Amino acid sequence: MDYKDYYQTLGVKRDASEKDIKSAFRKLARQLHPDVNPGDKAAEEKFKSVNEAYEVLSDAEKRKKYDAFGADWERYQQAGGQPGGFDFSQWAAQPGATGSARYATPDDLADLFGGEDGAYSDFFSTLFGGGPARSRGPRRGPDYEHPLPISFVEAFHGTARMLQMDGRRIEAKIPAGVRTGSRVRLSGQGAPGAAGGPSGDLYLMIEVEPDSRFERKGDNLYSEAPVDFLTAALGGEVRVPTPDGAAALKLPPRTQAGQTFRLRGKGMPTLGGAGRGDLYARVKLVLPDNLTDKELDALRELARARGARYEPA
Repeated sequence: MDYKDYYQTLGVKRDASEKDIKSAFRKLARQLHPDVNPGDKAAEEKFKSVNEAYEVLSDAEKRKKYDAFGADWERYQQAGGQPGGFDFSQWAAQPGATGSARYATPDDLADLFGGEDGAYSDFFSTLFGGGPARSRGPRRGPDYEHPLPISFVEAFHGTARMLQMDGRRIEAKIPAGVRTGSRVRLSGQGAPGAAGGPSGDLYLMIEVEPDSRFERKGDNLYSEAPVDFLTAALGGEVRVPTPDGAAALKLPPRTQAGQTFRLRGKGMPTLGGAGRGDLYARVKLVLPDNLTDKELDALRELARARGARYEPA
């Protein structure tokens, strides 16, 4: 019976945090899941190995026991010992020991791969006394996660998407105000349950594509407002882009470059609630187009009046 390096199976370091272990497991589980690789026996075996590794490393007590066992195993091998001669008795779990998988449960694995004997390796069973006790009653199906990129405009207005999952067409309604990292739950659209149990849920992991006009911070938006220097000096009205069309912004005289103005309620919708964030427009000074000779003369007079020095072109 060969030693199984669960850290290597998940591709993490031995001092990996619980978060790192969970992240690595989810990534591998999505890649190797039988629904993604129908009929692929190699992927099926890897999927079982990944679940077995996660069953141990995600459980603090099991991980502690496994780490201690691994150190003894390494010393035994370095001394020239063979796998079959290692004494497992001091590490074997007591009868009735149970565990708690976090993603696809051991019961799910047994259902996926046929029978009660295929969910765990001999190594696991020897070390931990077999998998968790099985329930014969209905069991809920595992949850699924699915990344979903959407545009900035779709995030602002909300949208609907048709998804193809396990041969099913699912309509997903995305509420207005979602942001990158939002999780949209579709109840009952995950993996089927066992023995008449309910299906799991499907979680859409939202990724909002950036928009060159805006920077988003929470529900607030930040943008630049091009303003010609005459309007900035004398005051006046400019048009500022917002997600639902241009809005009027009145500037006071002597507005400085980089000055920021707040447009209340012109930001993103509040997810799951009423109202909207604000939009902050930062003034960017620009030169007016097509200045006439007369206008340039007037600017020269102004420059002279203010004591400015310049070399005429």
